[in-house]
Amino acid sequence: MSTGIITEISGPLVKAKGMADASIREIVYVGKMHLTGEILEMHKDVASIQVYEETSGLQPGEEVISSGNPLSVELGPGLLTKMFDGIQRPLQEFMDETKSNFLVRGASVDILDKQKKWTFKPTKAVGDHVIAGDIIGTVDETKIIEHRIMVPVGVEGTIKSIQSGDFTVEETICVLDTDQGEKELNMIQKWPVREGRPYASKTTPKTPLKTGQRVIDAFFPLTKGGVAAVPGPFGAGKTVVQHQIAKYADVDVVVYVGCGERGNEMTDVINEFPELVDPKTGESIMERTILIANTSNMPVAAREASIYTGITIAEYFRDMGYSVAIMADSTSRWAEALREMSGRMEEMPGDEGYPAYLGSRIAEYYERAGLVKTLGSDGREGSVSAIGAVSPPGGDTSEPVTQNTLRIVKVFWSLDSKLSQQRHFPAINWLDSYSQYSTDVQAYNDAHLEEGWGKLVRHFMALLQEEASLQEIVRLVGLDSLSEKDKLTLVIAAMIREDFLQQNAFDDVDTTTSEVKQLKLLHLISTFEQEARHAMELGAYYQEIMEGTKDVREQIARAKFIPESEISRLDDLKEAIKSSLKQTLERGGEANA
Repeated sequence: MSTGIITEISGPLVKAKGMADASIREIVYVGKMHLTGEILEMHKDVASIQVYEETSGLQPGEEVISSGNPLSVELGPGLLTKMFDGIQRPLQEFMDETKSNFLVRGASVDILDKQKKWTFKPTKAVGDHVIAGDIIGTVDETKIIEHRIMVPVGVEGTIKSIQSGDFTVEETICVLDTDQGEKELNMIQKWPVREGRPYASKTTPKTPLKTGQRVIDAFFPLTKGGVAAVPGPFGAGKTVVQHQIAKYADVDVVVYVGCGERGNEMTDVINEFPELVDPKTGESIMERTILIANTSNMPVAAREASIYTGITIAEYFRDMGYSVAIMADSTSRWAEALREMSGRMEEMPGDEGYPAYLGSRIAEYYERAGLVKTLGSDGREGSVSAIGAVSPPGGDTSEPVTQNTLRIVKVFWSLDSKLSQQRHFPAINWLDSYSQYSTDVQAYNDAHLEEGWGKLVRHFMALLQEEASLQEIVRLVGLDSLSEKDKLTLVIAAMIREDFLQQNAFDDVDTTTSEVKQLKLLHLISTFEQEARHAMELGAYYQEIMEGTKDVREQIARAKFIPESEISRLDDLKEAIKSSLKQTLERGGEANA
């Protein structure tokens, strides 16, 4: 530990001299109020410190005390269902301790509850040799998540004693004989947030991450362990898309990071999530969720730390063998915090004032996602899927944060303000978006769902692209210039857009759709297309087909609102489509006769 004296203060940036014994990334306590800060730069004995709390009232000459430790998170039972700020202070406990609805500077509160007893059930016995990552026991943290207590990184030995029973997170549950002597283990691990947790190996993710959002699951899928970006202008629905994925994705644990966004959006999360029932378990979605809140009115420096706090917690649950999804909303606000600190440190600016290292920092974050074989002797797999919202000013995706993000991620869900103005949600533009996981996911669905899934999706994507070309012709010379077949193509493309891609997040039924129902909805539109084109080949006119199928087309439009429990009605509708077009042909034949 070393002690320094404050010489300069510039907002959240503080400079202190006499810090020769301190090191970069070390946590320090600044001033009389012991504000938490982190050393960013060292010039001889002068340290540049970003302070994670409001610095008003701080004066030159006050003391700075180093802790000797980097910014770290506490990992152990008690993380789930909680809301933390950007440096992992539990906000509910913080409010109870300070009796204030706002962050009180210099206040200290335990990250994990040190008094609560957890029932520890050993999975190893005395005499067992264990290595880093091995699970020595479990704790039922919530009704649906079993917290697996692991041997810390860098520790290996033979179990000398291990106990079952009720313990606090700090009490010894196991003693190991190691090469360095006896090592006592409890339920807490600490890990520096800016350093990725180690794993045995990383593999290519190929299993789809089912989100319940049709445009994502069918057209632009994400895999477990994949990375995606959701850029879009204000009001296009980035936050709602992330909320939907957090609610309905088939992952074990969700970490939701509200990074610099409006406070009312986090309020929506707090109010909605406890009320939502996880369809897989029947329990509240909060039972598998961790919230990190660093909203726009909270200290800007802690915003920069918040996504690292979130991804480190995600990696911890990944190491237990769980699939984890982390939402960062939004990385643009995180980049703005980087830009502010960089400017105060008088670093050479890059594009639009962002620091030159913006691209490498974004890459560091997203590279911590992935499907891995974890440490430990049992060879379990875990995954972290990272979904980052990007808020480009004015929706300009050519700006640095979006461009640097797109260089890293493999899925691009492009939100379109025109679609949102037309009330088409999710407002994901099917012409601009892409997924580099599509081939793998389509092959997976062909094998596990139904042969031909990939062919069907590719055909509909081609139809939507053809529709865009035809719409150009319509705008130039009018609808009447199109052939009968092209007019039918426009109708089918409109059905894909309105009856499949468009989805109501606030409708009890339509808010999420299983992959089986998605397939049946696609088959309805495909059946209509096949039967209508066949009827046209046999001599039916476009107008006859439109008039004869009006009722059945309305039923197709309402099909997405059919509950999952009544999904068999979609098969009946498929037969009704065939019957309707058959009758249209017969009426056409009679009229021609």
